[in-house]
Amino acid sequence: MSASYPFWLGGVAASMAASCTHPLDLTKVRMQTLTHVAGAKHSTFSIIRASITDLGFRSLYTGLSASLLRQMSYSLVRLGSYEEIKARISKRHKPTTPQLLLTACLAGGLGGIAGNPADILLVRMTSDSVKPPEQRYNYSNAISGLGSLVKEKGLKGLCRGIGPNTARAILMNASQVGSYDFFKSSLLNKTMPVFDYQLKDSLLLHSIASCLAGTVATTVCSPADVIRSRVMSSSSDSTALQILKHSLEKEGPKFLFKGWTPAFIRLGPNTMLMFVFFEQLKKGWGNLQSS
Repeated sequence: MSASYPFWLGGVAASMAASCTHPLDLTKVRMQTLTHVAGAKHSTFSIIRASITDLGFRSLYTGLSASLLRQMSYSLVRLGSYEEIKARISKRHKPTTPQLLLTACLAGGLGGIAGNPADILLVRMTSDSVKPPEQRYNYSNAISGLGSLVKEKGLKGLCRGIGPNTARAILMNASQVGSYDFFKSSLLNKTMPVFDYQLKDSLLLHSIASCLAGTVATTVCSPADVIRSRVMSSSSDSTALQILKHSLEKEGPKFLFKGWTPAFIRLGPNTMLMFVFFEQLKKGWGNLQSS
């Protein structure tokens, strides 16, 4: 437990956000992997439309159990560790921007390692429908998928793609959590010129800071996110470097930003919801403790 709220609170906030934005996450993964598999061009809306037409509206929530498992491992550790380390530093002095950045990188790396098995399941479950039938994994839920993964590949299978996934997690935490703290502290008590309104530590400030953080995070994490998705969705034993080399030869450097639009459409609202939920949960927990 940190100074004022539980370690796991960030995981709960991230799970709440993921429940709202899962269809966008699914679309992003399908766009990143479908082009790689089929060699065709697809837009965000064409994938959503095809999913609903072929499989029904419920198909947009395929892999939700893996998404929740991911948030309660990856996000729980990365947010909890960041807040815990930041609280310990704050007891001695006000954390500097470099210290917060290093803290976010460390916490992100820990989260990436903790959430790697759930990440594999999420990528496989959300990309299954765009694969040929003989290449599908057909996991019914995250728990059965976890069992199948261990049965097929052993404990080593849980570490598939851990390199690019951990790199992505470090980039994500630094660019998302680190930039959120930066924007929040920078905008606090600043006056909005158009509305002549001074920003306080409120829902509006949290929303603006989280929206900016989502934009930064989407751009910074896109290359690692694409590589991670392709490694984890692949049924072969190709390494991240092999997939990177092959994709660069076939598609050029622009493939590193495949799915940026659905990634932003998903990560922007997800970042906003996660931090808004997190701030409100912290406030609610504080009120509960003081009552």
